[in-house]
Amino acid sequence: MLKKRSGKKANAPGLEDLSRKAYHAIRKMLYHKELVPGQKIVYRGLTEKLDMSPTPIIQALKCLEFQGFVLRKPNCGYHIAPCSLEELEELFEMRELLEPSLIPAVAEQLNEDGLNLLKSALEAHRSASGTRSTERLFRNRDFHLTLASLSKKPNRIRILQNIFDLLFLKYGGNYLPVASLTSFDHEHHEIFDCVAAKKVKEAQKLLSAHTANVRERVISGYKQMIEDKNSLEF
Repeated sequence: MLKKRSGKKANAPGLEDLSRKAYHAIRKMLYHKELVPGQKIVYRGLTEKLDMSPTPIIQALKCLEFQGFVLRKPNCGYHIAPCSLEELEELFEMRELLEPSLIPAVAEQLNEDGLNLLKSALEAHRSASGTRSTERLFRNRDFHLTLASLSKKPNRIRILQNIFDLLFLKYGGNYLPVASLTSFDHEHHEIFDCVAAKKVKEAQKLLSAHTANVRERVISGYKQMIEDKNSLEF
């Protein structure tokens, strides 16, 4: 007996797959500044660009709203969330609390495989010297998230991942000079050596100092960008 043919195409992507595709596509648009802070999101434009119906796009926007990338305004739809100095400072405050707190668990869970993984992330950041700044920023983020992943603390790792996503996709790292990224190699290496030796207190101290150093440079760069922008307004 022949089976009744379904009206749905074989292997056609479901709503969950389409929503995931829309989510990653919108993140990519944020990275490439095709969508910028404060911009109103026009559904029609997204449906045409992504070649899909509004439903998976709305599902993706709800997820991005939860993560802090977009805002839903009553009777106005979705907008890309604006940047602010206050948010940038808060994101770094959260980093300074979270990252050092994971070091004791990292030391407890650390094995040869984990150490090799962290060493690979360290070398990847160093070998990115001379490449475009965005590549170095990716490798910088990877080192920190690799270190965090060794703690086996999924909830804190997930929060830290979201913090880095906001810093990278929303703020873009445009305020961090390339020279700063080069100087971070030495700080990363010191952190690695202490983690490898399971010197918990020393590793926490170095990681806190490193994050504070990054924060100072990023905040300074962001303030300078705002001043430069204001000076051009007329």
